[in-house]
Parts: sequence; structure tokens; C-alpha cells
Amino acid sequence: MFVYRAAYCSHRIAGAKIIKINRNPEVVAYCLIAPSVVFLCVLFVWPLIETALMAFHQPGRGWTAMHLQKMLSDMNFTVSLKNTLLLVAAVVPVQMAIALGMASLLERAPRGRSAFLYLWTISLGISDLAAGLAWLAILGDRGYFNTLLNMAGIVDQPVNWLSYQHPLALFIAIFIAEVWRATAIVLVIVVAGWQLIPREYGEAAEVFGAKPWQKFTRVTLPLLKPTIQSALILRTVLAFEVFAVVYALAGRDFPVLVGEAYNWQGAYQNTHVASAYALFILLISVAATFVYLKALKVRRETLS
Repeated sequence: MFVYRAAYCSHRIAGAKIIKINRNPEVVAYCLIAPSVVFLCVLFVWPLIETALMAFHQPGRGWTAMHLQKMLSDMNFTVSLKNTLLLVAAVVPVQMAIALGMASLLERAPRGRSAFLYLWTISLGISDLAAGLAWLAILGDRGYFNTLLNMAGIVDQPVNWLSYQHPLALFIAIFIAEVWRATAIVLVIVVAGWQLIPREYGEAAEVFGAKPWQKFTRVTLPLLKPTIQSALILRTVLAFEVFAVVYALAGRDFPVLVGEAYNWQGAYQNTHVASAYALFILLISVAATFVYLKALKVRRETLS
């Protein structure tokens, strides 16, 4: 009897708490987002503040811009900035175009879409460094590409394509490796957005006599605008952080911003200048995000 009364009282108290929470949906919302807020504060906001402090504060000297000036006067800063911007400008549009084409092919495939999608996204399971090493085995001086050229009689001896003596070939090698490695993440985002488009729009366009290209440009692309915006923002931010593929293929022959931050921290043991590089990468990533948000404005009715 006592156990029954205790269970009954516990049930009434739990029911009262549920009713009280239901009367305050704001409390439920805050409780649901609280873990994400804590996660962001611990793993993003706190490290960001610490990085800013290390970049603009010197123990014993107080606040200073000396580390920022040291970064700007670094002989590799201009070169690494130019290489990073060129790589982003070359890789991101090509990846977006390839992802749209592959998503269009998947949409037209009568069967086996899942198999093709899994096959095309295998590179997502490969780390950046492993991808760089794989392409090093292909494009190195003793790699498969040189072997093929030698067998075809095009070259008499192996050519070291991945050296500062062939800057264009080095850039193309990094470009190919990055396109192969990271196009899959853009493809997944585009396919997910494509599947949310109601088929009635396409069917209506076909009824009015729209050709496949007109259907794609006038119906599909406008409805994919929010998806394209998200994919471009994510891929551009990640492209500014490219490092492992470049390091595996070129070492220090092709400086990039993250590589210089790594060198200042690992080789020179200067955390302050490395933090300045990190803040600069964050700044240009935020600037690129702002440009995408302004250039690809999405109406609320499109989002809904």
C-alpha cells in the first residue's frame, strides 16, 4: 500500500512538472539549445578568446600589435595569402559545378542512386593527409603518372612535377587533389537540398514545354539557392583552412596561410604569431561568408 501511494504521488508530481513546463515553451526551447550553447562556448568561443589574447598580448609587455606586425612583415605572408586565395578561387567554383552536375545525374538515374552516391562520396572517409599521400604516390617523381609517361615514350626520365621548379604543375596537382578530396561534401549538401524540391514544380515546367536546361536554370537552380549558399559558405571556409594536402604534395614549396601558422607554432615555437595567422584566417573566412550572404540573398518564403 505504501509503495502504491509513493508511486501515485511521484506520478502526480511528474505530471505537474510536465504541465508547468508545457505552459512555458520558452523554457523547453532554452533547455534544448543549452547543450549546443555550452558546446560552442567551450570548443569555439573560449579558444577564440584565448587566441585573440595570445595574438595581441605579450606577457610582461601588456597589449601590443607587435605579433600582427611580425606576421605582416613575414616574407611568406604575401605568397601564402596569394596561394590560398588562388586555390579557393579555383577549387570552390569547380567543385560546385561538378557537384551540381553529379546531383543532376543522380536525379535522372532510374535506379541505383544510393550506390552511385556512396561510390562518389568515398573520399569523405579519407583524411586530408591520406588523400595527399595518395596523390603523391600518383604524381611523385617515381609515381604512376611518370611511369605511364615513360612507358608511352613521352619522357625519358622521371620529372619532378611537385617542386618549386614547376610552379604551375604543382598548383594543378594540389588543385586536382583538393577537387577529388572535397567535392563529395558539396555533393551531399546539394543532393540533400535537391530532394527537398517538390516534383510538382518540375512537372509543371514540363507541361509548359520547358526543355531540360530551362527546367534546370529557371526552376531547379532558384529553388536550390539556399542549399548553394550553405554549400559555398562551408566549402569556402574549409578551403581557407587547406593544409594537409598541400603539405603532403608540396611541403613548404607552396606556402598557404594555415601552413605558415603551423610553421610559426611548430618550427619557430612562436604561439603569438601563429595566433595572429589564425585570427587572420578567421577574418577572411567571415568576410567571405558575409559576401555569400549578401550576394545570394534568400527570401523567407524560399526558406519556408
